[in-house]
Amino acid sequence: MNERIQQYFQGTLNSTERLELLKEIEMDDSLKEQFIQFQNLYALMHISPQAENRLEGEKGYSRFINRRKKHLWSKRMKSVMKYAAVIALAIFSTYWITDYLSVQEPLLAETNTLYVPAGQRAQITLQDGTTVWLNAQSTMTYPSHFMGDERRVSISGEAYFNVARNERNPFIVSASDIEMKVLGTEFNVYCYPDAEVIQTSLISGSVKVSKLNQPHSGVILKPNEQITIKGNQMQVNTIKQQDAFLWKEGIYSFEDERLEQIMKKLELYYDVTIVIKNESLKNRKYTCKFRQRDSIDEILEIICRIHRFKVVRDREKNIITIS
Repeated sequence: MNERIQQYFQGTLNSTERLELLKEIEMDDSLKEQFIQFQNLYALMHISPQAENRLEGEKGYSRFINRRKKHLWSKRMKSVMKYAAVIALAIFSTYWITDYLSVQEPLLAETNTLYVPAGQRAQITLQDGTTVWLNAQSTMTYPSHFMGDERRVSISGEAYFNVARNERNPFIVSASDIEMKVLGTEFNVYCYPDAEVIQTSLISGSVKVSKLNQPHSGVILKPNEQITIKGNQMQVNTIKQQDAFLWKEGIYSFEDERLEQIMKKLELYYDVTIVIKNESLKNRKYTCKFRQRDSIDEILEIICRIHRFKVVRDREKNIITIS
């Protein structure tokens, strides 16, 4: 006997677990038979989970026993078992339908929010099997269960999606005023609130990127392409640095990138303000990799070994000055 069936009638499963079990029962004849057998037992013991159904079952059972008093005990018990099975099946059908429907409504309102603090990252698998990695200071809002004809989440920050394919229910990611619509694919979204751009990079599959108010004028990306959106301008380019997505494995990678751009990303990742006083330093380019668990102080110490510069940190104001 499946242990969850017993927990179902004991009322120890939550709404999500009950729904998942009912869906499995609907698809598995063996599990359905176990469920009915257990319901039969509960009906015979007069402990059905629905009080009204139990009362009706007790009345029917009593009437049946009175009608069958003149029959032999063996035949009577055989009939009792059959009758109890009919009662149990009726109870099961009523309870299954009402319980199945009752767990739908609250699921529609169950919205979860996952926030990743500075210097951290997180991985989560959604109800449909989609895996999402969230970078530091990123937030994702998503439902506990996807309902209807689409799977929709919203993101602020940076996230890497490996979307479970479902041609009937497209997966939609909202970021600011941009939507990304896919069926099943891998792609990265960079959309920090303080960043000047929104960037979507497609690793495999296909993704359509469009403005919320212009859904029919979107751009469909091909693998190894990325779109950069700044204001009303959209520009599609080939992905130049695949290592940029190593952040989901805990590695920050910069390849021939300007110091100013590196510092802007480090500001977002570590929740600090970095001021570059010397203008000539801003355009110096660096190629380097860091572990996400490294502190901002350790990272700056390594960078300044390449081109010497001075780092002053005001911990009270959380400001780092480079000169």
